[in-house]
Amino acid sequence: MIYPGDIPARDDSRADPFGERLRPAICMSRQVLGGRFRFESDSIALLELVEAAYGGLPAHRFPGLSPEFHVELRVVPRTTGAALAEPPPVRTQGGKGLLCGVVDECNYVLLVPAQRRGLVVVSEDMLAFPYHVRYELIEFAVFLLASRVLNLVPLHGACIGKDGLGVLLLGASGAGKSTLALQALLDGMQMLAEDSVFVHAESLLATGVANFLHVKSDTLRFVDDPAAREWIEQAPVIRRRSGAAKHEADLRGRAGLAAPTPLRIVAAVFVSDEPGDAARGLLDGIPWEIAAPMLAADQPYGSGQVGWDRFVQKIVRAGVYRLRRGAHPRDAIRALAPLFDRAGGAD
Repeated sequence: MIYPGDIPARDDSRADPFGERLRPAICMSRQVLGGRFRFESDSIALLELVEAAYGGLPAHRFPGLSPEFHVELRVVPRTTGAALAEPPPVRTQGGKGLLCGVVDECNYVLLVPAQRRGLVVVSEDMLAFPYHVRYELIEFAVFLLASRVLNLVPLHGACIGKDGLGVLLLGASGAGKSTLALQALLDGMQMLAEDSVFVHAESLLATGVANFLHVKSDTLRFVDDPAAREWIEQAPVIRRRSGAAKHEADLRGRAGLAAPTPLRIVAAVFVSDEPGDAARGLLDGIPWEIAAPMLAADQPYGSGQVGWDRFVQKIVRAGVYRLRRGAHPRDAIRALAPLFDRAGGAD
């Protein structure tokens, strides 16, 4: 007779050497960037980061497009070396239809856009850096899958809007895009995205993730509304890779700040830190022969993606501008108002 104690314990590493079995698992679905993302994980901590990124956002959809994506999130033990003191930057690799972002051997993202699938692996010690996990691994996976499958042109920049129309805010880091976005919200406009915008080249419909606004403390001197100032001051402070410390203010707790649907882009504006004056004004048009190379230089990644040439043709026709700095961000928002009014009147 064989007793239970006589049966050798099962070696799961031999039965499942690649760790493909994820049980039990919890599933969560969110409509993001025009697609339905199904997240599956056995880690509550990772799903909470998904919720922190995408919970409570407007469900953006493009006409006639509704792909479904599957992203698996896993937590693994730290297998080599000491625990992380600070995560190193993500290194990207790709080929043969595979895309990969690697922090180290225990923290990485593997994506197969053709199958609309992704795998995010996070070590237990990496969970001590929730901002990095959310922004550099989870959002990395979502942004890449959505842009590749939906053929969206990815842009580094912000987008503000009203009445279904949007204006792209482009330019170097530190030029003041976030400050303008904050002032736009204070003046009753909406935000589509603060840092990453995704544009359907043919229609110029754009989507993004309007979850957080990142504001430096010195920007608060421009905020006259006591309630808005308190909202930002009480927000957690995060530190970017550049070393800049910013308040991470959640937009979802304040009704009406996030654009409810994709916005039709009516202009692209390069934000400059050059001061303007009353004689010249703050907003100048940029001729098409200059605008096209400026756009390519400002967007080195986006300019190599499918749809870029058509995007440039359409956006140059809509209008590309340079915005100089005013005495107050409110002056710059007033200078942008005619772009919305003109486009709205054309409809």
